[in-house]
Amino acid sequence: MDVGSITQLILDYRYWVLIPLSMLEGPIVAFAAGTLAASGYFNLYALGLFFFIRDLVMDSGYYALGYFGGRTQLAQKLMHKIGVRPEHMEEIRILWEKHAGETMFFGKLSYGIASSFIVAAGTVRMSLTRFFAYGALVAILQYGVLLVLGYYFGNALGGKISTILSHFQYALAGVAIVATGYYIISRRMRQRFLRDKEVVDAELPPSEIFDLHE
Repeated sequence: MDVGSITQLILDYRYWVLIPLSMLEGPIVAFAAGTLAASGYFNLYALGLFFFIRDLVMDSGYYALGYFGGRTQLAQKLMHKIGVRPEHMEEIRILWEKHAGETMFFGKLSYGIASSFIVAAGTVRMSLTRFFAYGALVAILQYGVLLVLGYYFGNALGGKISTILSHFQYALAGVAIVATGYYIISRRMRQRFLRDKEVVDAELPPSEIFDLHE
């Protein structure tokens, strides 16, 4: 879905459309909603609460998928997107155990594959307390930054819904730039994760590599 369609749907249906749209394009929708919040169209604090709850709910679902269905075709397909196979489970467990904060940060901000990281965390039985603690911190940071950036961008366009709409092409350009930057940064984070996984794999004795589900 292109950014123009997303913005128009938000304008037409306000808070109600945020629910389905945020499930598909959370970061882009957050920035666009933050831009409209500058005009009073949305309440910035309500948006922050919405995206925070949305993130934890989706994380819970993906974690449960990995925890209870780590060997299902869907879970395996998601983990394959980040190069994780059954024989890699011990390396992944070590990453989540020893570098939980860093792995959560890089994983959650990896555009398009964040769900794969969360499924992997559930598959290796990461502590729920640590999972939600780090997940909440990253959600606050991620969506807080996107909403604030969108809010200041909206103010730069005039701070009124009429002026934002009259400069619609600039609003779309801003959303497109943020989306592109987010995508580039997330790709680098994904590459960083895969490099870390290879390092752990090289350091782990062969006798310790096993499938946790066996």
